[in-house]
Amino acid sequence: MSRKLRPEEAELWRKVADTTEKMHPDTRRDLPAALKPTPKVPAPALRPDLPDFTIGQSSRDRGGSHDLMQPIHDHLSNAPVRMDRKAHGRMKRGKLQPEARIDLHGMTQDRAHTALTGFILRSHREGRRLVLVITGKGRDQDDGDVIPTRRGVLRHQVPHWLGVPPLSALVLQVTPAHIRHGGGGAYYIYLRRHR
Repeated sequence: MSRKLRPEEAELWRKVADTTEKMHPDTRRDLPAALKPTPKVPAPALRPDLPDFTIGQSSRDRGGSHDLMQPIHDHLSNAPVRMDRKAHGRMKRGKLQPEARIDLHGMTQDRAHTALTGFILRSHREGRRLVLVITGKGRDQDDGDVIPTRRGVLRHQVPHWLGVPPLSALVLQVTPAHIRHGGGGAYYIYLRRHR
């Protein structure tokens, strides 16, 4: 089963055929009609609104972020206050001193989740109310993979982990830390009273 060559395929075939040497120069075959030269037709402009681009040129506009979720800081700031408002205001201003802290820098998600769970359970059992969880701000750049990587995976995961069982029953409030305690790379976790 054969099909008729499109004009651009025939043109490509002619270019390739012109660069080869005949294996048997004494035999001559005429080209099929489909391979005979055709007049060049300019290609229609597909997207006239796009600027000219040449291969090897870097793009001017990298576009927006691939992160479709609301920034974590905004999400936590819009969360309802479930603790004493006066204490919440002091905590956000960095006036309350955390009773314990854990640093999750450099940990994998699995290891960080296990460490965070143990830390929160232990802190609650010991009667602590305010603890500090340091996540770091994350890498500055995407690693160039096919699927974009969110900047600061742990920074985004920690509030989620704190909002699902078993930790959700122990956590009263999650708030980004004041700059003196780590700023955007840390969280204040206000725990419920131990019964």
